[in-house]
Amino acid sequence: MSEKVTGGGVNGGGGRGRSIDERYAQWKYLVPILYDWFANHNLLWPSLSCRWGPQLEQATYKNRQRLYLSEQTDGSVPNTLVIANCEIVKPRVAAAEHISQFNEEARSPYVKKFKTIIHPGEVNRIRELPQNNNIVATHTDSPDVLIWDVESQPNRHAVLGATESRPDLILSGHQENAEFALDMCRSEPLVLSGGKDKSVVLWSIHDHISTLATQPGITKSVGSDDKPTESPVIQARGVFHGHEDTVEDVQFCPSSGQEFCSVGDDSCLILWDARTGSSPVVKVEKAHNADLHCVDWNPIDENLILTGSADNTIRLFDRRNLTTSGIGSPIHIFENHTAAVLCVQWSPDKSSVFGSSAEDGILNVWDHNKIGESSGPASKAAQGLLFRHSGHRDKVVDFHWNAHDPWTIVSVSNDDESTGGGGTLQIWRMIDLIYRPEQEVLTELDKFRSHILTCPSE
Repeated sequence: MSEKVTGGGVNGGGGRGRSIDERYAQWKYLVPILYDWFANHNLLWPSLSCRWGPQLEQATYKNRQRLYLSEQTDGSVPNTLVIANCEIVKPRVAAAEHISQFNEEARSPYVKKFKTIIHPGEVNRIRELPQNNNIVATHTDSPDVLIWDVESQPNRHAVLGATESRPDLILSGHQENAEFALDMCRSEPLVLSGGKDKSVVLWSIHDHISTLATQPGITKSVGSDDKPTESPVIQARGVFHGHEDTVEDVQFCPSSGQEFCSVGDDSCLILWDARTGSSPVVKVEKAHNADLHCVDWNPIDENLILTGSADNTIRLFDRRNLTTSGIGSPIHIFENHTAAVLCVQWSPDKSSVFGSSAEDGILNVWDHNKIGESSGPASKAAQGLLFRHSGHRDKVVDFHWNAHDPWTIVSVSNDDESTGGGGTLQIWRMIDLIYRPEQEVLTELDKFRSHILTCPSE
C-alpha cells in the first residue's frame, strides 16, 4: 500500500528550492484523504524536542493532554521549556473539510501554552519520567542533566534579563557537554545520558533525599521575585566507556534498568549491562556507514532494536544475532529518506510498526511485517513503508507517538533554513484504512457500495 499513500513525491534536500513547495502543495491537497485528524501549529521559535505528557481529561469527542516543547531563541528573549495543553480530536470525529482548513502561518486553537519555564540554555532534548510524567529531564549545551517538576515550577514570563528558573535537581557526571543522548527508565526512576566525553552515564533520582520522583512539588523552585539558590546535585551511579566518539543517543531496555544501549558518531551500536561492569557487553563496530543519530528498543518485542544514521537509512537489529566479537548483521535496511535520519521510534501499540524522521522533511511510518508484500518498482525502494507524512517544509527534528491514542503523532520541524526562522508543530493521525487489515477494509467498502446502491435517488 505504500506507493498509494505517500502524500508527496520523494525530493532531495532539507526543504530548499522549488521542489519543497511542489511537494508541500501536493501533500496539502491530499490531507483530507490521508488523515483522520490533523492540526498545524506555527512556532515563533524552533523546538528541538516534543513529548506527550499525562492525559488530563476525556470528553465525548476529544481528549485533553499535556505536551512538552521548547523554544530555541536567538538570544533576544530567554530559551524556554514550554508546557502546553493540547486537545486531541478522537478517531472518526473530524470532518474532511475541517481537516483541510488550516493556516500554516497561524497557531492552532488545539494547542494552548499552559506554563513557561525559563531554561538555562537551549533545550536540546526532553524526556518524561514514566513513573511520574510531571517530572521531565532536559539536555542543554552543558555536561549536566536538568530535572524539572513541571507542576511545582512557577509560570515565568520570558523577557530579556529574566532570572533563569531553578532546576529541581541537577545530575552531574559528564566531563564534557552532553547535548542529545537522554532516556528515562520505564521500571524505576533511572536516567541515562551520553555526551561528547564518549561516555554513557547512569543516575538514580532516588539518590536525592527528597525522593522527587514519588513526591512531586516538595522542593522549592525559584520564582521571578525569588533570589536564586543552588539546585541539589546528585552524582552518577555508573559511567560506561566504550565509544570512540560522541554518544548521540541512549535507550533503556524496556523491562530493565540495568540493560541499555547507545549509538554514536563512531558508527557503533553498543549494548550494556550495569550488573557486569562498565565495559560493553556487545559492541557492533560498524552498525551503519556513517554517524548514528538515534536508537530505539522495541517495547513489545525486546529482541528488536532500531538505529538511524547520517547514511540516510534505518537498520533493524535482532540482539540475539549480535555477538561479543562485534559482528551483527541487520535484519533489514529501510531506505526511503534522502537525508540524515534524526529520530526513530517504535509504536507503543504495534510491535512491527515504527516511525522515522529526517533532515529531508519527511516522517515515514513503517511496518516491518509488510516487507516483501508489495510488488512493483516503487516498492523496492521502500520495503515496509506504510505512510509518508510530508507536511513539514524542513528537517523533522523530533516526533513522539501518543501512548493514550497510539496512532496519533506529534512532530516538530526546525524551519530556519527554509523560512528564515521559527518551526512547525503538527499533530496528526493517518486515516485508519491505511493500517487496518485488508479484509476489514474490503468489508467496509462492500458495505459502502451496498448503502449507495440502496439509497433512493432524488
